[in-house]
Amino acid sequence: MNSPTPASNTPYGTLPMTSNPTARKPVSLPRLQEMRARGEKITMLTAYDATFAAVADAAGVDCILVGDSLGMVCQGLSSTVGVTLETMRYHVESVTRGARRVQATVWIVGDLPFGSYHESKEQALRSAVVLMEAGAHMVKLEGGGWTTETVRFLVERGIPVCAHLGLTPQTVHALGGYRVQGKTIESAALMKQQAHELQDAGASMLVLEMVPAALSAELTSELLHCPTIGIGAGKDTAGQVLVLHDMLGMNLGKMPKFVRNFMADAPGIKEAMQAYVAAVKGGTFPDNAQHAW
Repeated sequence: MNSPTPASNTPYGTLPMTSNPTARKPVSLPRLQEMRARGEKITMLTAYDATFAAVADAAGVDCILVGDSLGMVCQGLSSTVGVTLETMRYHVESVTRGARRVQATVWIVGDLPFGSYHESKEQALRSAVVLMEAGAHMVKLEGGGWTTETVRFLVERGIPVCAHLGLTPQTVHALGGYRVQGKTIESAALMKQQAHELQDAGASMLVLEMVPAALSAELTSELLHCPTIGIGAGKDTAGQVLVLHDMLGMNLGKMPKFVRNFMADAPGIKEAMQAYVAAVKGGTFPDNAQHAW
């Protein structure tokens, strides 16, 4: 009688469906809120395929963002603007299958791409349904002001929403490039107003990208029901996110200021992810003197 093939011998880096229960509880909205309340940092990384998603889950990453950044790092686009909803559906499905092959404890966030929620609240709902059916636990959209009622509309219909303020890549051309946002008194006040509006509308997570550390810290202390996830926003946000390829040092150009190459001192990718988780939760990354404004 043939014995089952060991997991280490499966082809192409895949894993069989796990039969061993994990010690880690699945990440959920209540658990994320509990982490924020007790001061435990939330860790998030982007992932776009099954294998990297499985490794991230096994490494203890709390949240995976299936980001439209895949347009740049996977498709070679010059910005995220050209990413389609169908592309996002494909990658969310791939990530979900990968996570389920290990322990399926990670919280999966799917990016709503440019043009998929701008026309109307109803369009946003249709687009969100596509990603939720593909396996996302939450959808993310960019911007404040006009997005507030869209967030409320989705949340009222049972769809968790992550908002995104600061540098919003889908509108990078309107912002004049990849620049720090919220540096003036007026722009900081507007960001605060929009952040509170988004929380009040039901957003249960908020990405702050390229925002001054002091402003991010203020927002984090004020938003009691909406954990902030920083990227280039200093160490005092409720959690951190990095693009997977950046934190693995897979960047042929100039590395963004807010990135640390965790692969430099790690023997493998899983170990690099574990080092990232440990550094974020231990408060050693990011370092405001090196990674923030």
